[in-house]
Amino acid sequence: MDSRILKTEYSEVMQKSYIDYAMSVIVARALPDVRDGLKPVQRRTLYDMHELGIRYDRPYRKSARIVGDTMGKYHPHGDSSIYDALVVMTQDFKKGLPLVDGHGNFGNIEGDGAAAMRYTEARLMKITQEGLLADLDKDVVDFMPNFDETEKEPTVLPAKFPNLLVNGTEGIAVGMATNIPPHNLVEVIDATKAYIRNPEISTEELMKYVKGPDFPTGGIVINKDELAEIYSTGAGKIKLRGKVEIEKGKAGKVALVVTEIPFTMIGQNISKFLQDVAALVENKKTTDVIDISNQSSKEGIRIVIELKKDTDVENFTNMLYKKTKLEDTFGVNMLAIVDGRPETMGIRDIIRHNVDFQFEVAQRKYTTLLKKEREKKEIQEGLLRACDVIDLIIEILRGSKDKAMAKNCLVEGITDGIKFQSNASQIMAQMLRFTERQADAILELRLYRLIGLEINALKKEYEQTTTNIYRYEDILDRRDSMAQVIIQELDDIRKEYGRPRRTAIENASEAVFEEKKMEEMDVVFLMDRFGYGKTIDVPAYERNKETIDAEFPTVVFCKNTGKICAFTNTGMLYSIKTADFPFGKFRDKGVPIDNVSSYDSQKEDIIYVASQSELNLYRLLFVTRKAMLKVVDGGEFDVAKRVVAASKLLDGDEVLLISPMNEKKELVMQSKAGYFLKIDAEEVPEKKKAAVGVRGMKITDKEELEAAYIVQGTEDVIIEYKEKHLNLSRMRTANRDTKGTKPKY
Repeated sequence: MDSRILKTEYSEVMQKSYIDYAMSVIVARALPDVRDGLKPVQRRTLYDMHELGIRYDRPYRKSARIVGDTMGKYHPHGDSSIYDALVVMTQDFKKGLPLVDGHGNFGNIEGDGAAAMRYTEARLMKITQEGLLADLDKDVVDFMPNFDETEKEPTVLPAKFPNLLVNGTEGIAVGMATNIPPHNLVEVIDATKAYIRNPEISTEELMKYVKGPDFPTGGIVINKDELAEIYSTGAGKIKLRGKVEIEKGKAGKVALVVTEIPFTMIGQNISKFLQDVAALVENKKTTDVIDISNQSSKEGIRIVIELKKDTDVENFTNMLYKKTKLEDTFGVNMLAIVDGRPETMGIRDIIRHNVDFQFEVAQRKYTTLLKKEREKKEIQEGLLRACDVIDLIIEILRGSKDKAMAKNCLVEGITDGIKFQSNASQIMAQMLRFTERQADAILELRLYRLIGLEINALKKEYEQTTTNIYRYEDILDRRDSMAQVIIQELDDIRKEYGRPRRTAIENASEAVFEEKKMEEMDVVFLMDRFGYGKTIDVPAYERNKETIDAEFPTVVFCKNTGKICAFTNTGMLYSIKTADFPFGKFRDKGVPIDNVSSYDSQKEDIIYVASQSELNLYRLLFVTRKAMLKVVDGGEFDVAKRVVAASKLLDGDEVLLISPMNEKKELVMQSKAGYFLKIDAEEVPEKKKAAVGVRGMKITDKEELEAAYIVQGTEDVIIEYKEKHLNLSRMRTANRDTKGTKPKY
């Protein structure tokens, strides 16, 4: 067996393989083609429906049939991606112009998913049939073999309008992503016509036609002045707001009604919006809300927020814009495949590529039609000529022994073997010079075509064919004529499928609201052993003090306007607004501290919690596993940042104990080797929070502290050590940075 071992760098193999994989995802999966605005899975699904004959004027077919056929013939990457693409192409709240007509449950704007493919049915929309799939039989686009080379599929669909802009798209590839908003069909077509008439037109001039994105959910674009830059570069952020209306209720009450939402809110973000409004009420950010209800239906969005009588509605609306998804941003990145490569384009480039493609399609279409008309003309000329000498032709046919002999006579004038009634007929037959195609048509001519009316009809057909040839030649020879044809097709699409704009475009000032100042009060912060925190009022704590102290290891007195400071074993400090924790009864469930800060309970542990005001009054003693000690003034932790490093640590070290120095205290350190060292905490020098500290106990590099204890006052501190009780209060005080002693019983 002949074999070879190829030696190469592993990094080079990985690099090449990854690049091949990345380009495959970019070109063949995730990004749309600029010409038809479709990803491969969408294109293949629509083409398969076209091939199956599931047209707009025919009955619906099961989605499972479409998905299975597409997967078996063109897209062998799993049924879920095909069905997901099919579902999205039916959803009028995601697409500016749905391409598939769905029958059944295809999901809704509130995020409910579509039913299984075995329950739903679909067929092509009329615009898809006429605007994307028409003329495929006229050699207008190239076809390529499918994955197993048993079928042919189009490399692109012959789109008659810039579908990429009209429907938009989103997709995540490897190292890049695309996010193109949908636009109004009428505006896009008007801009396309303007470009055809003037290829030198600028982006600013095109935007006289395309005002901005037109989302199917409506809403308001509030940064109109920034759109020119976004559409010029193909990237930027569009700011969106929902549309709200004010309705007067009974007894002077007011209802704020959300009738249109930002495009980014569709799906689960609608319920998230309702939760955010409820959270504003729970966290006492507003006291104006009486009730909130989602009354949305098939007719449209209707979210009703009932407000109190004297509510400042404008201020409340601005609060919703600032605190919820009612105002959001849409990140634009107009990335698509151009000539097999990903490219970020502005609106002018997208229209340019689409127009160039339409001219290419028209060129191929009318070249094919011209060829067919010329072939038809050739046959018609032969038939008309044959009608003039029909008696001679009949004589040739009757005198011939077979079809080949008759055809040779008609084409070449060969009369050998043919019996003629006269020499004159034979001489005339020798003068016949029909073409091969004309001779075949004559031999297949039916006798009824010799009726006078049929001959007249044939002459009219010939005149029409001649007219068509003249028209097609004019279209192919003159760009203006071809441009007029393309413009006419665009006008037809505009007239039949155009609709008014839904999204308003304007410049709006930033939402500003006056947050009602919270009435300051004393509260008690409670955190259980699972890290769930909440606040209660002081009287509630005093009534249930014994129970609370037994159930909650962390109890901190603070102000509801202040901050809770949580120190972790990794040396980090998390400052959290007290108001971020729910206020209520001590039996109410709190919220995980992970939810209101960047603290990660999976990677670190909280070892000390205090209020910011309490920290400002004391100094803090830090003890680490490596026996490093320091005292830090609590004022150093009064910072604006929500997360700071509270202590610098050596490699592999962690904070073991933090204790406030509010009274005279003694520190007992216990090493894993069983040595105990008791020192006066006042011996520990004061340092900055960025300092490592000083050594408190002599231990080897491989050793560390197992525990640290605080002893203060006259109360005994007794621990269990080696199954015996050890009274730390009676231990002799020694000097810092000594080895310590082992206890004697």
